[in-house]
Amino acid sequence: MNIHEHQAKDLLRQYGINIPEGKVIFNTNEIELAIASFNAPVLVVKAQIHAGGRGKGGGVEVSKTPADANTYAQAMLGMNLVTKQTGASGKRVQRVYIEPGVNIKKELYLSFVIDRETSNITIIASTEGGMDIEEVAEKHPDKIIKVPINPVTGFQPFHGRRLAKGLKLPLNAKDGIGSLCQKLFRLFVEKDLAMLEINPLVITSDDALIPLDAKISFDDNALFRHPDIQALRDLTEEDPKEIAASKFDLNYVSLDGNIGCMVNGAGLAMATMDIIKLHGGEPANFLDVGGGATKEKVQAAFKIILSDPAVRGILVNIFGGIMRCDVIAQGIVDAAHEMEIHVPVVVRLQGTNVDLGKDILTRSNLNLHTVDSLTDAATTIVNAVKG
Repeated sequence: MNIHEHQAKDLLRQYGINIPEGKVIFNTNEIELAIASFNAPVLVVKAQIHAGGRGKGGGVEVSKTPADANTYAQAMLGMNLVTKQTGASGKRVQRVYIEPGVNIKKELYLSFVIDRETSNITIIASTEGGMDIEEVAEKHPDKIIKVPINPVTGFQPFHGRRLAKGLKLPLNAKDGIGSLCQKLFRLFVEKDLAMLEINPLVITSDDALIPLDAKISFDDNALFRHPDIQALRDLTEEDPKEIAASKFDLNYVSLDGNIGCMVNGAGLAMATMDIIKLHGGEPANFLDVGGGATKEKVQAAFKIILSDPAVRGILVNIFGGIMRCDVIAQGIVDAAHEMEIHVPVVVRLQGTNVDLGKDILTRSNLNLHTVDSLTDAATTIVNAVKG
């Protein structure tokens, strides 16, 4: 689960991190009063969406007068902001954040991520703040600093010294990086974060370290422990299809292709998407119905896939272990009777009760293509969609 920048900064403040106090605005009537509450020569107006690259799309503006701040905020509220991460369709801005500007001497990059290969929480830092870290990694890999932290022993003073040296911090800021990262590490662990990114982390004119932006995502599997975090969820920032899928415990991610996929198991789903691309197609989604799917789940999955207007065909690829092929087959039949399936559907069933499942599909008299191999499934659906 992702949250907005202003929510992330509120969390950082709760852990004693120095963040300028800002104001979040939800409608134009609040703008003038919010601006009047600041006593600062420079104000920064930021559109709040769950995507990076806002500045390049006109979603971050620096104003030197209250009138300019008002103009920027008025223009941002309700605008459709397009960035690299939103895609061409963009996202509608429904809240704006205003905060005082700071005197910036240097911009840095800092993030905490989970390294599953080493079972560590790794700090990634760079002297090249304010840039896309992927671009820095590609063009200047020597400027990427990685500091692994054992989650059992936690953040230690020597981690701070390594970061201070790698970031070439001025003397007055060297102690600050250790203190900052200690607090960030505690936040990361206690709130079950999946990722924390500060870009930029700035060194001010008096050598203070201040996070100017903050992006946080949480481990969805741990949200049951944090009702306070669940309350921060903004459903307007999420794909409606993904919201619908979550209600049925379906793992769904929308993609840009035109072949809908319904698979059981994350690994098999990835392999299915790969083989579709191998044979010249483009998957429209990742959808894992899980090992204990019911007929109702299968029906819901079909409805979600078909709600995507880009879908021109559906590939069902089920390996029956815990999952029974007859349950999947009956769910497909029930879904077809309940709604008009106007696109070709290819079904591949293997495993538990596979013969019974195939018999249910055959007796349904539905216009389905049943195949036995994954290669046949991929080529059949790709050709059907192209045809």
